[in-house]
Amino acid sequence: MGNYDDIIGLPHHVSEVHPQMGRVDRAAQFSPFAALTGYSDAIRETGRLTEERVELDEDMKEGLDEKLRMLKYQIEEGDYPEAAITYFQPDNRKEGGSYVTVSGRVKKIDGYGQAVVMVDGRRVLIKDIAGLSDLGIDRKIY
Repeated sequence: MGNYDDIIGLPHHVSEVHPQMGRVDRAAQFSPFAALTGYSDAIRETGRLTEERVELDEDMKEGLDEKLRMLKYQIEEGDYPEAAITYFQPDNRKEGGSYVTVSGRVKKIDGYGQAVVMVDGRRVLIKDIAGLSDLGIDRKIY
């Protein structure tokens, strides 16, 4: 005779005091939980790659200044030249950042704010610019 032979044939007990738990609630008891809240986000953030800012040499800086002067001249002539600007965008959470390229029409070169202002309102700081190409002339100017 087995250990449970004496109870194997008994009817299932149903409490008269406590209502039965629904299937969804019963299943929720066995679902996993995050013991370390935010741990997976921290791991993901640590694994996210950033780039280091590349310092431009003097020749590259002079070339970039010349391109900015060309854009400023076109703006003074009454044109909003179309350009693609590659710039360094610092990361808000960790050291480094990423290089981003924006394209569009340039509204003005703001000497006071040291920024290139696009027609759509975006501002790119001149100190962050790494490359510039004039799309209206269809030639790279960096």
